[in-house]
Amino acid sequence: MEKVICTVCPKGCHMKVEIEEKKVEGNSCKRGEIYGLAEVVTPIRVITSTIDIKGGQFKKIPVKTLEAVEKGLNFKIIEEMKKIKVKSPIKCGTVVIENILGTGVDVVVTRDM
Repeated sequence: MEKVICTVCPKGCHMKVEIEEKKVEGNSCKRGEIYGLAEVVTPIRVITSTIDIKGGQFKKIPVKTLEAVEKGLNFKIIEEMKKIKVKSPIKCGTVVIENILGTGVDVVVTRDM
């Protein structure tokens, strides 16, 4: 049994998840049940960071994965992001890494500069 706090809505339900039985207690909605099981079995996260930019107003520009990826890949993905450098001007939504680490998920810039 694992304890999880749901982040799907502001309620923050405190849930207990039984992995073998795929049972969730303490959720107040179906979305909480789905989240609780996913969080225990295969947690995923959208990863946000910054990369270097040349010729911009600032030295760094924010980026993120377009979709959530396995939580266990967080640090490997951030290491790949550190290798990237872009030049200004660049538009929000520009893909700077395609299919990062073979996940099928792209990394995009999240602001114009």
